[in-house]
Amino acid sequence: MAKVLISMPEEFLGKIDQVAVGENRTRSELIREALRSYIRKSRVRETAVSNKNAAILEALLE
Repeated sequence: MAKVLISMPEEFLGKIDQVAVGENRTRSELIREALRSYIRKSRVRETAVSNKNAAILEALLE
C-alpha cells in the first residue's frame, strides 16, 4: 500500500482522531473510507449531470 503525506490544521486532525477512536478505527481507515465516499458521490454527481445533459439534447432533437 502506498503512503501519502498530507497537511491539515491540528484542529481538524483532532476531530478526525476523535471520530476514529469513537468508531474503533485507525486514522488511516477513517480517511480511506471518507475518500471512498467522496469518490462515490462524485461519480453519482457526474452521472446525474450526464443524464441531465442527455435529456436536454434529446428534448432539443425532438
